[in-house]
Order: sequence, then C-alpha cells, then structure tokens
Amino acid sequence: MGRFILAAAVVLAGWTGVADAQDYPNRLIKIVHGFPPGGNVDIIARLIGNEMQKGLGQSVVIEAKPGQAGAVAAAEVARSDPDGYTLLVVPSAHPAHGALSQNVRYKVVEDFTWISVASFYPFMICVRKDSRFQTLQQLIDEARANPGMLKYGSAGIGSILHTTVELIGNETKTKFLHVPYRGEAPAIVGVMTGDVDFIAATTGPISERIRSGEFRALAVTGKERWRDFPNVPTVDQSGIPGFEVFSWSGLAGPAKLPQPIVDKLNAEIRRVVAIPDVKSKLEAMGGDPRATTPDEMRDLVARQFATWKKLATEANLKID
Repeated sequence: MGRFILAAAVVLAGWTGVADAQDYPNRLIKIVHGFPPGGNVDIIARLIGNEMQKGLGQSVVIEAKPGQAGAVAAAEVARSDPDGYTLLVVPSAHPAHGALSQNVRYKVVEDFTWISVASFYPFMICVRKDSRFQTLQQLIDEARANPGMLKYGSAGIGSILHTTVELIGNETKTKFLHVPYRGEAPAIVGVMTGDVDFIAATTGPISERIRSGEFRALAVTGKERWRDFPNVPTVDQSGIPGFEVFSWSGLAGPAKLPQPIVDKLNAEIRRVVAIPDVKSKLEAMGGDPRATTPDEMRDLVARQFATWKKLATEANLKID
C-alpha cells in the first residue's frame, strides 16, 4: 500500500509539473542581467522584456545586478527555481568570465537552460579621435616596443571586452595594461578622458560615437567587415590571420526548465526579434537580430567557453 501511495505521489507530482508548464506564465516574470543601466545588455534586456510581456500576457520586470562581469546575476538565476519566472539575459561575457574565474559559483554550461540568442554583434577596436594610432598594426607595434604601457579599458575583469584584447595580445605576443571598469559605458568614458588608450567596444554603444567623430575605429573583430562601417578592416585583415570574436546576447534560465516552457520562450524570442520595430532597433545598436534553437545556443556557449579556457591557460589569465 505504501509503495502504491509513493508511486501515485510521484506520478501526481510529474503531472502537476506538466500542468504548471502548460499554464505558463500566470504571474510576473523577472528577467535579471548583470550589467549597469545604459549598457548594451541592459538596452537589449529592456527591449526584449517590453515585447515579451505583450506576447506572454504577463508583466515582465528587468532587474540589473551588476558585478563580476555578470556572474552575480548568473549565480542568482542558477540558484532560482526552474519554473520560468526568473530568467537571465546573458551575454558572451558569461563563458569568458567563467573560463577565467577561479571562484565562479555555477557550472558555466550545465547549470543553465539555454533558450535562444537574440542578437549577434562584433567588437570595434577604437581609440579617441585625436589618438596617434591610425591602424591596429600601429597599436600592436607600440605594445611590442613598450610592453605593458598601452592601457585599455573593459567592462570588468573576465568580461569579453577584456578577453578579446587579451586574445589579440596572446596572438601577437604583445602585452597591454588592463584597466577594468564597472561596465562598458564607464570604460568608453575612460577612453574619452584619456585614462586609457583604447577599447574593444560592442557596436551598440560605440557606433554613434564613431559616426560623430568622437572615436576612430581601427578594426572590427568579426570574420567580415561590419555593414555599418565598411571602410574599417577586420582584425584578420590587420595582421592577425584567422582572428574572429563575436559577441551575442540571449535568454537563459536555470537548469531543468520544463521543455514546454523552453519551447514557449524560444518561440517568443523568435517572435520578438522578427518584429520590424525591434529588429530595426537591434540593428541600429549594431546587432544582427537572429534567434537560435536552445541546442544551438548551448553549443555556442560551450565552444566559446573552450576558446577562453585555452586563452586562460596559454596567457596565464585568471580571476581570484
């Protein structure tokens, strides 16, 4: 009799979970991200969240929890209940920071349910308009002649803005001096004030500044020249053959999200990024709006994690 009751309880619990998933969502959804307001991730989170609440029929609130290149927010979501009511807008900083950190409190790939990427974008290697550097090669030559003297800013230790420049340094056997900031926006200000010499910036926050003449773009990190700046060469064309780094932002949840919830959220991201107004805004930010399957996103995170792990070993990069 006891076994029958236990078996019945297990079946009932499973059925209840399915029923809850099919009823999803029936209350407010919280989307967390780990960067300061005004940055690329924050803008994308709010743009997507605003449209998702229309499609899902429930309020969506965006909560910024800056710190440790997004790791503070990621840790919170990894510990949350897998019910679809706490989600994470996650950028490509996630596998980068996870590869370098010695104390990250989650498994970079396994502790999350991957839902879909929303937008892809490259980085621009930029200097202030009055910088003496006209090309990336000049920057590299200077770093080779004076190791550790050229300063660059990033969104924080372990951010992909950090690891991208370190990858350039590792590929060219040069050394730059890293100056971490609490987000990309203050790092861009650091270039403007002359506190740092250059930055690898996402296309969103930096594009208007390049167009206005405040900044000069030396190279783009994608495989091909960026559509908005066809005259700016790639890093590959600037003397580092085969170099390619691209960034992305997407949606994830804690591990073990029920498949019906994953399917519904994936479909919602696909709907949102196809909305003309959303698509045009993401493109205006320098992005390539494009959804993926959950498996494609998981594979992307795993591959980038492996790339940054290799860099961490070869360049002896680590975060305590």
